[in-house]
Amino acid sequence: MLENQPGWRLAALLCFALGACVSPESERYSEVTGKSAPQPGRDHHSFANPDALRVTHLLLDLDVDFEQSVLSGYAELEIEHVDRDARKLILDTRALNIERVESRGAGGAWREAGFELGEEVEHLGRPLVIEVPADAATVRVHYRTSPSASGLQWLTPAQTAGGRHPFLFTQSQAIHARSWIPLQDTPQVRMTYVATVRTPPELLAVMSASNQIGTPRDGEYRFEMPQPIPSYLIALGVGDLAFEPMGERTGVYAERPVVEAAAAEFADTGRMLEITEKLFGPYRWGRYDLLILPPSFPFGGMENPRLSFITPTVIAGDKSLVALIAHELAHSWSGNLVTNATWRDLWLNEGFTVYVESRIMEAVYGMHRKRMEDALGYQSLLEDFEELEDRDEVLAVDLRGRDPDDVFTDVPYEKGRLLLVYLEQHFGRETFDRFLRGYFDDFAFRSITTGQFLAYLDEHLLEPHAGIVSMAKVKKWVFEPGLPRDAVLPHSDAFVNIDAVRSRWLGGKIAAQDIDTSQWTVHEWLHFLNNLPDELDHELLVALDEAFALTDSSNAEIASSWLEIAIRNGYEQVYDRLEEFLVGIGRRKLIEPLYKTLVKTDEGRETALRIYAKAKSGYHPLMITTAEKILYPTKP
Repeated sequence: MLENQPGWRLAALLCFALGACVSPESERYSEVTGKSAPQPGRDHHSFANPDALRVTHLLLDLDVDFEQSVLSGYAELEIEHVDRDARKLILDTRALNIERVESRGAGGAWREAGFELGEEVEHLGRPLVIEVPADAATVRVHYRTSPSASGLQWLTPAQTAGGRHPFLFTQSQAIHARSWIPLQDTPQVRMTYVATVRTPPELLAVMSASNQIGTPRDGEYRFEMPQPIPSYLIALGVGDLAFEPMGERTGVYAERPVVEAAAAEFADTGRMLEITEKLFGPYRWGRYDLLILPPSFPFGGMENPRLSFITPTVIAGDKSLVALIAHELAHSWSGNLVTNATWRDLWLNEGFTVYVESRIMEAVYGMHRKRMEDALGYQSLLEDFEELEDRDEVLAVDLRGRDPDDVFTDVPYEKGRLLLVYLEQHFGRETFDRFLRGYFDDFAFRSITTGQFLAYLDEHLLEPHAGIVSMAKVKKWVFEPGLPRDAVLPHSDAFVNIDAVRSRWLGGKIAAQDIDTSQWTVHEWLHFLNNLPDELDHELLVALDEAFALTDSSNAEIASSWLEIAIRNGYEQVYDRLEEFLVGIGRRKLIEPLYKTLVKTDEGRETALRIYAKAKSGYHPLMITTAEKILYPTKP
């Protein structure tokens, strides 16, 4: 094998750094697919040319116009001349109105710069090609966003918790930053940034940067992010926000009707932060605050540094869904500190983060809860395996010619975590923790590829402990579909008991009202519901609903699971609640399965179309794209 040959490690490091090697995996890939293998380190989802001219700092100056649903102003980009002969700076844009471009040398005057917008490319937008003189140090782009920008959601007062003021939030991952800022929209380019944002004076603006607690509402806000971050972590929120502290370094921003409940729900955030520092090294971002968004936010959370964006659907009243907070916090090490260089390498962000999340939950809430949550994650992965093609079951997935949002399945998350669990089990927790802490230190504030990680893993873990796990075994995890036969799979004794109760109920040995659920957690309920047979008699559904009022559950996770079961079995009593649920929230994880289940029948499809027509105006552009792929599968 290649990794056992003399000098392999140095060759691999050089090869992966330069993106120029042809490995046996590459040759095998070509044989199987008929395509050339993906080139390590090349970002197929960006027009940018950072190998020639690289952006190192961003200055934003933006006005927020709620009446027109646009941001307008300029972006100043400080550039490093990697190639001294390069005279064209290429930026990523999507649906931006570029008004004019200027450049200047160090300390010089601004002068007009020639520019050209290239042709639209599916999934990617349009390249902005700017002529830059040899002495150019900074480029300024004056622009306006589109009202339909894919990275922005504009909400009317009626779509907010307060009901009196509008709300704006951004979602830049994976490549949506280019829809509201012209920049090098690739995770391999890291930059610092400062911003000035002007809003209506009654509103507060916050960003993934330094937010001054108690800043006066004067309609003009200034921010600074001194650590270099990739473009997808630049984030902005504007609304009628209040702040509630949760500790010395943690707090919550939210609309006034929500802020107290959120602070109570997430009160353990400071403890999570301290535990993660003890495990994996210092938190390097200053404060860690949360912004609770309106329910239209399409994700559970987004790890924007210093200020994670969070869905209100995890405010359950009993801290049962706070693993999501642990996940977003964990990204402060895996993802924000050490970042995937391309979206092919997403598992380096998400697999590591789910692993760290699990360790946080174990330390804060105990092994019993950790095991249940790990088992639910594994079940979700198996469900994805049933739907995905083999090509999407690998960790280093080929995304060429595809929307990078397609990579966000459970594979990079849960399969990635299981790889790290496998390594922990074989090398021991103490040894693996030491390796992981060194990994975060050595690659701090860098963006790396899968290949760079494998070379580092070999040098710092596999070779020093030779004979335990081979590189060939690790590569099976990374480059082959499914799970290896010797994967260490999660198990929960609590779920064994739930399985027994479910079997007794389905077998008619116990009535629904006699099931003792008084000590059940949300996780046990989800295991009970998610593992019911696809087909259930109407009488069983009625009995279960009457006993536990599942249709009226205020827990969004339980409600989503129950509604999917009800749709699948034609339990029409839930349809008023179903419409309320689909119209009221926009979190893809919770509502995408409901639309998918509805369209499996003609009657259900009619219901889905009717509800979607009502719900669409409140959905984020990403959720609209997801829904319309389901509802109109043949639409060009």
